[in-house]
Amino acid sequence: MSRPSFESTVTVGNIALSFHRAVAAVTRRVLEAHGHRVRSLEAPHERLFRLQEEGAIDVLVSAWLPSSHHAFLSPYRDRVRVLTAQYQPYCVWAVPPWVPAEMVREVADLARPGLVERMTTAIDGINPGAGISRFSARMVGEYGLDRVGYTFRPGTESGFLSRVEHGLSTGEWFVIPLWRPHYLNRLHHLRPLQDPKGLLGTVDSAGTVVNLAALDRIHPRAVAELDRLRLGNEGVEEIDALINVDGLTPLQAADRYLADFDFGLPA
Repeated sequence: MSRPSFESTVTVGNIALSFHRAVAAVTRRVLEAHGHRVRSLEAPHERLFRLQEEGAIDVLVSAWLPSSHHAFLSPYRDRVRVLTAQYQPYCVWAVPPWVPAEMVREVADLARPGLVERMTTAIDGINPGAGISRFSARMVGEYGLDRVGYTFRPGTESGFLSRVEHGLSTGEWFVIPLWRPHYLNRLHHLRPLQDPKGLLGTVDSAGTVVNLAALDRIHPRAVAELDRLRLGNEGVEEIDALINVDGLTPLQAADRYLADFDFGLPA
C-alpha cells in the first residue's frame, strides 16, 4: 500500500465575506507550512456547504454551529470532522452611538412612536443565505416592525459596508444587522440592542470542517494545528482590520498575525 503524500493539493473553501477570508488565509498558511499546495475557493454560504457535500472542498472555513449553519451542514455531517472552535461568533442588531440608549435599548423599541420618524426604516444586510440575514428577515415581522414601515433588504457585502459607512459619516439614525467578529466593531462604537425573543440565535462555535475523505492526504500535524487554532473573536477582528483598514491582502494579514501566534504544540 502506498504511503499518503503530504505534498498533495488541498482545496480550502471559505464563505465569501472578508472575515472568512481572513480565517481561510490563516488556514492556508498552516497547510502550506506542512508541504501542501492550497487551492482556494469561495462561495456564498449555502453554495459553499453544498460544494463540500459534493466533494469539491476538502477544508471548509468555517461552520457556525448550532445556530447559523447547522441546516447547511446536517445533510452530510457524518462525512466530515468538525474541528474545535476557533472563535465564538454571534449576531446582533446595532445602532450608532448617537442614538440615545434611553430611547432604544431593545429591538422592540424601534417601533416606538416618535422614534420611527427619526430612524431610517430600510434595514440593509448581506446575502440572504447568511444566518444574520435569515434571522433579520424574521425579526421584522416577529417584533411588529413591518407594521410601522421597517423592511429588511439582503444585499452584497460591499453594498452593506458602503451603506454603513454612509450612515456613520452623515450622523444618520439607523439600525444594522451585525455580528462578531467583524472589523466594524473595532471602529465605530456601535451599540448592540437586546433581543428578548432570542431570534438572533445563540453564541455559536466556529470550527473548520474537514472532509473525512481528505484526511489521509492532509499532514496530521497540520490537522492538529488547525484543531488548536484559537483565534478568538478578537483575533479574527484583528486580521479583518489589517485587511480592511490597513489595506493588507488576506495572506499578508495572516502572516503578520501568525508571526506572534503560538499553537501550543510540542516541538
